[in-house]
Amino acid sequence: MRTCACCPRLCRIAPGGRGFCRARQNVDGAVVASNYGRATSLALDPVEKKPLACWKPRSLLLSYGSYGCNFRCPFCQNWQISQAGEQDVRWHGLDADELVGAACRERLHDRRVVGVAHTYNEPLVGWEFVRDVGRLAHERGLSNVLVSNGCASPWVMGRLDGLVDAANIDLKSLLPTVYERYGGAGSLDAVRATIERLAAAPDCHLEVTTLVVPGENDDPREIEAMARWLASLDDQIPYHLSRFFPRWRMTNCEPTPTDEVRALARVARRWLRRVFVGNC
Repeated sequence: MRTCACCPRLCRIAPGGRGFCRARQNVDGAVVASNYGRATSLALDPVEKKPLACWKPRSLLLSYGSYGCNFRCPFCQNWQISQAGEQDVRWHGLDADELVGAACRERLHDRRVVGVAHTYNEPLVGWEFVRDVGRLAHERGLSNVLVSNGCASPWVMGRLDGLVDAANIDLKSLLPTVYERYGGAGSLDAVRATIERLAAAPDCHLEVTTLVVPGENDDPREIEAMARWLASLDDQIPYHLSRFFPRWRMTNCEPTPTDEVRALARVARRWLRRVFVGNC
């Protein structure tokens, strides 16, 4: 058995077995990312779709996704790949050099292409690929962008120092009970530590998103608590409040009312200077 130190779950993985995320595997006594360079999704996206509202506006990113996630959010919009392993989804091999090369070719055709985004599933369960793409992208003058739940160990985030140019981190709540349902014990502390680290990084632009889910995290007091905490780090952090639509195991729910999302944005603006609403 080997312990995976990628996130607070600290999965004990038997030889040949995989962790909770389905993406990390014990191979010959070493825990590795079995989803390394295995693309399930590849698309050229506007940077605003990540969402990044205050970083290189109107630019484009070659967006890469694989499979696996260390969370089990019942409202996940990408559950087909985030809740999948290698046997559950179609993928094709695409190593770091090939991905960066593809981004360079896209840039030759359209100068709005500025780099690569790791998104769709949870990139940090395969952090080694994020690291390697970042190194190669920087050599070629491209940016490396992370869209993540932020639930990784400080050791993992340290391996990415200087290699992530922009990030959007999901913040679901400041209540440990909420995070324990989705990400297990210790997941809130890990997410907070990631946000704090990126907010302090001089070479990384940080934005934060909260998906407003009815009955889960739509209490104005909870939104205010998150905005107040973010403002204690930097009141210039762009904060996105995104409208929920029924997905995966929550298809019996109604979408978040648009008026409610906008009202919560007004609450957040008491503390933060740059608050945006999404999906409204």
